[in-house]
Amino acid sequence: PIEQETTVMTPFRYLITASSLSVMIFASDAAAQKKPAKPAPTKPPVTTIAPLDVRTAREKVEIQRDNVNGFADRLTPIAQSIETLEKAYIEKRMSPQQAAKHEATKAQFVGILRNIRNDLTMLESEFRTKPTLQKYLPNVKGVTDMALSAENEAIAGRFTASMKPLRDIVIKLTDALAVIPK
Repeated sequence: PIEQETTVMTPFRYLITASSLSVMIFASDAAAQKKPAKPAPTKPPVTTIAPLDVRTAREKVEIQRDNVNGFADRLTPIAQSIETLEKAYIEKRMSPQQAAKHEATKAQFVGILRNIRNDLTMLESEFRTKPTLQKYLPNVKGVTDMALSAENEAIAGRFTASMKPLRDIVIKLTDALAVIPK
């Protein structure tokens, strides 16, 4: 009976061994077959963000440009009326109260231009002192001098002429914004 068992079991052993080997061979063949490589997903282009100092300075330039432009728009008709009243003032066709009001208006006008100059001085100074902004300094340099020129024109009684330097400042700051990254 034991001999009989071994003779019956022997073919089963061969069959099990053969099937195990064939499964291992096919499994290794399947693992060896490589799937075609998928192309790497394309990454969206990386946009570089300017340093915080540069972005902040850009905002300040934009604010100053808008401020100067707004003042130039509002001050132009005032400058024209001051010059018209100045002729009457020189010809002494004003009452003392009107003359005092006229002088106060002129002083206020010059004061506005002085404040614009002070703000632009701080802006230009920031570009001079911060290393990350110094490469943009040539684009902003000179706006303080232009504001001083506008102030001097007004002090000299040429109120309408004082608007030209303000317009030049707006142009210079607009050009600077084209160069300074966002």
